[in-house]
Amino acid sequence: MGKQVSRKVQHVEDKVKDLLISVQSGQAISKEDINSLKARKLIVAQTWKGYSVRKGPNYAPKRKKVATDLTRENLQKGDWKELEFKEYNFNAKGPPAESGHLHPLLKVKQQLKNIFLQLGFEEMPTNNFVESSFWNFDALFQPQQHPARDSHDTFFLEAPSTTRELPEDYVELVKRVHESGGYGSRGVKYMYDWKREEANKNLLRTHTTAVSTRMLYALAKQPFSPKRYFSIDRVFRNESVDRTHLAEFHHIEGLVCDRGLTLGDLIGVLNDFFSCFGMSKLRFKPAYNPYTEPSMEIFSYHEGLKKWVEIGNSGMFRPEMLLPMGFPEDVRVIAWGLSLERPTMILYGIDNIRDLFGHKVLIHSANVVFLAAW
Repeated sequence: MGKQVSRKVQHVEDKVKDLLISVQSGQAISKEDINSLKARKLIVAQTWKGYSVRKGPNYAPKRKKVATDLTRENLQKGDWKELEFKEYNFNAKGPPAESGHLHPLLKVKQQLKNIFLQLGFEEMPTNNFVESSFWNFDALFQPQQHPARDSHDTFFLEAPSTTRELPEDYVELVKRVHESGGYGSRGVKYMYDWKREEANKNLLRTHTTAVSTRMLYALAKQPFSPKRYFSIDRVFRNESVDRTHLAEFHHIEGLVCDRGLTLGDLIGVLNDFFSCFGMSKLRFKPAYNPYTEPSMEIFSYHEGLKKWVEIGNSGMFRPEMLLPMGFPEDVRVIAWGLSLERPTMILYGIDNIRDLFGHKVLIHSANVVFLAAW
């Protein structure tokens, strides 16, 4: 038995085709129909933008340059009446100001200087880089045959090679102590022939203690009054340059001159000074210096490294150094010194001194670049 197919309706209505024809002809269709056609990927939405260009009221064949400033020439010539000035935008921001940044050494130097000033210290003049061997070594009773006074440890000057200005009466007293002792001492090097020509040699100072000897000598010539001095400046040593040594670095020095000072006073002042700098854990170790007795090395506990780190040296100036200057017998001087680079390296996490200080240094700190040309 076969199947028979018959027509059910007379006409078939293609709604999709009608919708596409409506879209093509630009006729409006409902949003539902548009979404239906999009879903079946039969249409794609496109946007056309048109512009109409016509002459405006300020049209000119050539662009007219507006003036931004009223100059002296405009006033003299009288053409300011014909000028068209640019409108000022008072809400506009100016160009960003270009500025430099302080070098980390300068920051720490200023911080230390503020600490000294808060503790009542007076800054010593340190603008004299060239010093004589007398003030740098002999007045501090460093023997003339000491290894530090060799040319491979000290920068000596060729011109002028010697100094002509030394206090002769004081030089004679220093010479006598070097050779035969005095003031309770048998002589720094147990009696040797002290040579004036060695004391006259000019050099680049190896420590700012040379400045301290000059200041103490000048202080001894006046009616005595207690003093607190400090200095922070460059010194020079003929060192082999590596990650921890440079031939040029900064020396920090502080001293207190008063009657009846003891080693306990020195320890107390050191605790006050370093606690202001954030170093509260200190230890002291006996040491030797030619011009201080007793002498102590200063250690501080480094939280980052988890160990004790040497940060400086200290001591009490010997009587045979102070008495020839003219100080009363009961006057004592306590002093200490450290480098500026070491605490700066600790604070900024720098492990190579050549990344901190030198003739051409590039330091990255956060998003800031420091370029220092010294």
